[in-house]
Amino acid sequence: MFTGIIEEVGVIRAIRRGVHSAVLSIGAELVLSDLKIGDSVAVNGVCLTATGKDGGGFTADVMHETLNRSSLGALTVGSHVNLERAMAADGRFGGHIVSGHIDGTGIIAALRADDNALWYTVKAEPELLRHIVEKGSITIDGISLTVASVEPDRFSVSIIPHTASATILREKRPGDVVNLETDIIAKYVEKLLQPEPAPAPKKGITMDFLLENGF
Repeated sequence: MFTGIIEEVGVIRAIRRGVHSAVLSIGAELVLSDLKIGDSVAVNGVCLTATGKDGGGFTADVMHETLNRSSLGALTVGSHVNLERAMAADGRFGGHIVSGHIDGTGIIAALRADDNALWYTVKAEPELLRHIVEKGSITIDGISLTVASVEPDRFSVSIIPHTASATILREKRPGDVVNLETDIIAKYVEKLLQPEPAPAPKKGITMDFLLENGF
């Protein structure tokens, strides 16, 4: 589990692409301090497993499903990425519950300054927007943010300059694709409110069948 509080910005050192997969080599410093093979690291909000480590970074495999659902497939050598290690049991919960399982992507539609705040407006599909509510939580490229407003086809967040400067948001411009993870609580609530499907009728000879037919 993650919190959406970015620890550092890493850089893609190399990409080895397969037919439907990829291996990323990511340059980093801070997250290497106690990173072990098999540990989880959120890369632009996507939970990946460290499969190798050296003095300047780590490697991680990216499978077909992850490439389809996220923007990781568009990374190139030199791309900057947000990095966060999995939350320690004794750590501070500074953001919100982030699973690292991306729900889909959005597109930066607008960016504007508002005194000391920066507004990012993101277009998203309806299946994502139904889980996004004003003053609720959203994860953009792994960053825990508060939703400032929601419209039929987009939502906006208002952030302080520090958040942009400490993450790859500083590089984002209108038209750029971002990874989105909606609030996990909203998804569980929706699931619980859906009626259970009626049980399928039993087939074959049962006691009820025998009684109904005079046996």
